Amino acid sequence: MKFKMMYSFLNADLQLIEKELEAAIEADSTVLREASLHLLQSGGKRIRPVFVLLGAKFGNYDIHVVKHVAATLELIHTASLVHDDVVDDADLRRGSATIKSKWDNRVAMYTGDFIFARALEMMAVIDSPLAHQILADTMVELCLGEIEQIKDKYNFEQNWRIYFRRIKRKTALLIASSCQLGAISAGVEERVHQKLFKFGYYVGMSYQITDDILDFTASEEELGKPAGSDLIQGNITLPVLIAMEDPKLKKLIETVREDTSKDEMSHIINAIKTSGAIEQAARISDMYLEKAFTELKGLPAIKARKTLSDIAKNIGKRKF
Repeated sequence: MKFKMMYSFLNADLQLIEKELEAAIEADSTVLREASLHLLQSGGKRIRPVFVLLGAKFGNYDIHVVKHVAATLELIHTASLVHDDVVDDADLRRGSATIKSKWDNRVAMYTGDFIFARALEMMAVIDSPLAHQILADTMVELCLGEIEQIKDKYNFEQNWRIYFRRIKRKTALLIASSCQLGAISAGVEERVHQKLFKFGYYVGMSYQITDDILDFTASEEELGKPAGSDLIQGNITLPVLIAMEDPKLKKLIETVREDTSKDEMSHIINAIKTSGAIEQAARISDMYLEKAFTELKGLPAIKARKTLSDIAKNIGKRKF
């Protein structure tokens, strides 16, 4: 089943959220408006809004309340991508020119800040101190994850613990919070929204590990960027950490820099792909998914639970 078919019953509500996103980035500044709209319209799975809506289905679902949470999470994710592209000096995002490439770094940084501000403004209508505390904590952790990634660029001596902590902060917590905040906005009991948080966390960890695998196994056309981009930028991911357990491979990988030639990178990528590291990373991703499925078993047996399960299975099998 195609990813979007799994939650097709949410299509009308997702279209409403798209309108909320477009309304949120309205600005007096033409540049800010066009730059923000450029990234929003470039695609994306909208997986965070989907998780928000599904989390809310476990309580008193009101799209006119939950839409604000869904739009908030997507705006925060979008803003973080704008800043990421500046830090990584990336020219492509989802196969299209990045904001920093289409305009410049200064426009990109202020656009990211603007989108973050709009996200907080959107969330202001939610009358729940707990929801606001969770969102604030998530944003703090997201920033810490980004700083850690910058600090650890080309650090080939980092360990697995550092990697897992980084992807927890950069990716997993935002997905976990999406599930939990949707549920809280719908008034669910604590036991349920805590389980949804744990489910989202485990799915988020698997999602990022799968992303890191695809950076080596998917085509440039599928990725919208060159294969091995993370490694070229100095981001040491799980397949690389596993491959570097072979001393000879470690010595080869340690030669990677931003100016490493395409032919050299092709050789290194092929060495990682044939080392068994990809398969081992996939097994670890599957372990996180199994933990996610365990959390789902403790939730009410409604349609949203099956949909969450189907999405998790899709994440483990996706090819790009």
